[in-house]
Amino acid sequence: MESFPVINMENLNGEERAATMEIIKDACENWGFFELVNHGISHELMDTVEKLTKEHYKKCMEQRFKEMVARVGLEAVQSEINDLDWESTFFLRHLPTSNMSEIPDLEEDYRKAMKEFTAHLEKLAELLLDLLCENLGLEKGYLKKAFYGSQGPSFGTKVSNYPPCPQPELIKGLRAHTDAGGIILLFQDDKVSGLQLLKDGQWIDVPPMRHSIVINLGDQLEVITNGKYKSVMHRVIAQTDGNRMSLASFYNPGSDAVIYPAPALVEKEKEKSEVYPKFVFEDYMKLYAGLKFQAKEPRFEAMKAMEPTVNLGPIATV
Repeated sequence: MESFPVINMENLNGEERAATMEIIKDACENWGFFELVNHGISHELMDTVEKLTKEHYKKCMEQRFKEMVARVGLEAVQSEINDLDWESTFFLRHLPTSNMSEIPDLEEDYRKAMKEFTAHLEKLAELLLDLLCENLGLEKGYLKKAFYGSQGPSFGTKVSNYPPCPQPELIKGLRAHTDAGGIILLFQDDKVSGLQLLKDGQWIDVPPMRHSIVINLGDQLEVITNGKYKSVMHRVIAQTDGNRMSLASFYNPGSDAVIYPAPALVEKEKEKSEVYPKFVFEDYMKLYAGLKFQAKEPRFEAMKAMEPTVNLGPIATV
C-alpha cells in the first residue's frame, strides 16, 4: 500500500525542493491530505497548547460531556447511532475578528498560547496556498486573493476532545464528511489515533506523529481548481481508551468571497466540459450546514442551480 504523504518542509529550501513539491502535488491530487514535519512552529509552543487544551477540557468540559452521555443513555444503546458525534468541542474565531476574549472559562495563559499558535498557523496556511499556486501554475497569491472577500479570509479553530467511548462500534467520534472550507490545519494527539480518510474505497488511518501538522483540502479548493484537487471524505473513530485531542484550524474564504474555478485552470482543460459552479461562500455554508454528512456532489449541483443570483463583479484585490 502507498504510504501516507509526509512532507518535510525543510526540504523546500534546498535541492530537494522539486521532489518535495512533487510529493505535495501528488498528495493534493490523490489523497486530499498530507502531513507536515519541520513546519517551523516551535515544539515547545505545541506542547504548551496541548497541555493547556487537555487541562481546559478536564476542568471545564469533561463533566458536561459526561452529563450529555448520561442523557443520551449510551450504556443502554443497542443499535448504531447516526446523528451524534462522540466529541466535546468549542470554536475560536481569529479572523476577520477574534472572539477569544468572549469565550468563558479560558485561562489567560491558554488564550495567549492559542493566539500565538494560531498566528503561526495563519502564516503557514498562506505559505501552503502559495505552494499550491506554484504547483497549479497560478500566479503567487491567487488563492489568498480568491479567499479574500471584502474583509479578508475567515480563520477559526475547532478545539475537540474525543473522550474514551464504551461502545466505539456504535458511534463515530465524528461522522464521515468533507470539509466545506479552504485549507485545514490539524494539530492532533500523537498518542491516540482515530482520524481516517477514504481513499479508493478504503478507510486509511492518518498516522499520529508527534509535532506534525496534518493538512487537508476543503470543498472550496476543489471548486477553485475545477476538480484537479479534491476534498476527501474523512471521519474520526471513537476509541475505548485515551482522550484524543484535536485542534483543527480552518483557513476559509471570507463570507462574501465569490468562489469559482480559476479561469487559467478551466482554459487548460477545454476538452472537459465539467466546470464547477460560481457562488458566494456564505451561501455554500448555509447549504452545507444541513448536508454536512452527505456527499458533496449534490451541494455543487445545488449551487449551480442558484448561480444567476451571484453578482459577478471583479474579484477584490488587496
